[in-house]
Amino acid sequence: MIKFQYNKTSLQQIEKNLKMRQRTLPIIKSKETALRLEVKHCKEDAESLERKLQEQIAGYESMYALWGEFDTSLVELKDVELDVKKIAGVRVPVLNNIRLEVKPFGLFSAPKWYFDGINLLHGLVQTAVEREFVIAKLGLLEHARKKTTQKVNLFEKVQIPGFQEAVRKIKRFMEDEENLSKSSQKILKSLQEKRKEATA
Repeated sequence: MIKFQYNKTSLQQIEKNLKMRQRTLPIIKSKETALRLEVKHCKEDAESLERKLQEQIAGYESMYALWGEFDTSLVELKDVELDVKKIAGVRVPVLNNIRLEVKPFGLFSAPKWYFDGINLLHGLVQTAVEREFVIAKLGLLEHARKKTTQKVNLFEKVQIPGFQEAVRKIKRFMEDEENLSKSSQKILKSLQEKRKEATA
């Protein structure tokens, strides 16, 4: 509910608020559209990474019998390099690089498939971390899109019509007041003329 008074100052303030919202609405709508597109792309990326991860896990499971021999302490996640990027005004994490450290092992004493195993693990870690980043990004973008949609709805369905209605009411009131004032002046004038005629 928009609070206002029936005077020029209130009218000017409401007209100012109305114009500001009317100017801002297209900007917010374009932001909402951009966020909606980003959310769609992000969901597609998350689904694609999920499929890729499942395929890599299937590859891991096909070598399951051999993994019992693998020394898991050989591979360690050392660093995840990230950055922050703005998408439609929303700060989201961006994955730059993943650093795995492979500890030295006996090239001749270790089974031949160790190199394949290390590559497979690297791919699994890369995909899993990428997927987590995409899911985090999706959460942030979804939240921002919802808030932007709420703001669009607030402006379109509540505030702009509310301010327009308030402007109409104030103008109507001021016109009625002006008409009443003119009518009362006419009545007063005709009464004064009748008095003059009566005294003359």
